[in-house]
Order: sequence, then structure tokens, then C-alpha cells
Amino acid sequence: MVVDDLWFLADEASQRAEQAYHRLGERYSDYLDDRRTRHVSRGQFRTLAARVKRTGAPYGAQTIVSRTGDELLLVRHDGVDMWVLPGGEVDDEETYHEAAVRELGEEAGVSADYRGLAVAARVDICCAEYGTWGVLPVFAATADDAELRVEDPDDEISAAEWFPVSDLPEDTRDRSEILTWCDRFSW
Repeated sequence: MVVDDLWFLADEASQRAEQAYHRLGERYSDYLDDRRTRHVSRGQFRTLAARVKRTGAPYGAQTIVSRTGDELLLVRHDGVDMWVLPGGEVDDEETYHEAAVRELGEEAGVSADYRGLAVAARVDICCAEYGTWGVLPVFAATADDAELRVEDPDDEISAAEWFPVSDLPEDTRDRSEILTWCDRFSW
């Protein structure tokens, strides 16, 4: 195997992810550990590894928002053409929680009562010859019947809607994981 700059980037990213994961464990308790693998192109791998090196999180932070105990908030992400949990990248000097709160406001116009960390997912990122990993923190929150407003500065989100947990759209990203999380937290 030829060692190149991508190998070093992947190694640095893994170290940063390890630090981020341990900090989550020190700060929060009673959350669900999860693990998933994403196979990506070499170019996407470089982008995600650089993001993990900077923040520890390849996909930022998300929020699973419930209302009236049996509805979840999802947003329509045009880039992947799927319903997803609100969330996104972590800005410099921003905590995961701060990023989750900001993204929820931008993508759905909702203020929520945050209850803590629901899930700390380890995301293994693989391309043909390299691998690294990062964390995906998913926070739990509740919201009332506030009017939903999409004000996404990135123009990736086109809609925000409440869905009954028992009737999440089939094109919901990570649908089975979300349903498992809802079952775990009795939503």
C-alpha cells in the first residue's frame, strides 16, 4: 500500500473522532450507541475525512424532535431527495448541541426543549483503499405546535413536516434506525 496524504488525513480524522466520542461520553449519559458504515468515493472520502479532522463529525449534528408523543419532525433534503432529521454541519467554535439547535431553527423554524443526547452513532467511512470514522450526535427534543418555516441558507431543505411515528415516509433516510430509536425512547 502506498502511503499518501489521504492516509495521514484519515489517521488524523480517526484521532479527532476518538476525542469527540469520549467527550460526548463524559458530557452525556443514557444515550443509545449506534454504528453504521458509509461507502463513498475517494473525493467524498477526502471531504468527509477533512470534516472529521476539523469537528469530529462527518455529517454534523442532528435532532430527533417529537411532538404530542407520537409525531416526529422531518425535513425534505433536496440534495439526497429524501426526508431526513433536521441537522447539519458544525461551524468553527460551535458545540454539537449548538449546531443542532441552529440547524433546527434554519431548517424548520422551530424552537425546541432539548432533553439531551439520544444517540451517539459511530459512522465508519470507507473508500476503496482508506477508512476512517466520525461521530454523529443525535439530540432529543420536544416541540409544540409551532408553525414550521424553512429558512435554510444552504437551499438544501425544501419542506418541513410532522409525521406520525407509525407512518414515516418510505423515503426517510435511516428510517429503520429512527424507528429503533423511537422505540428505545418510547416515542
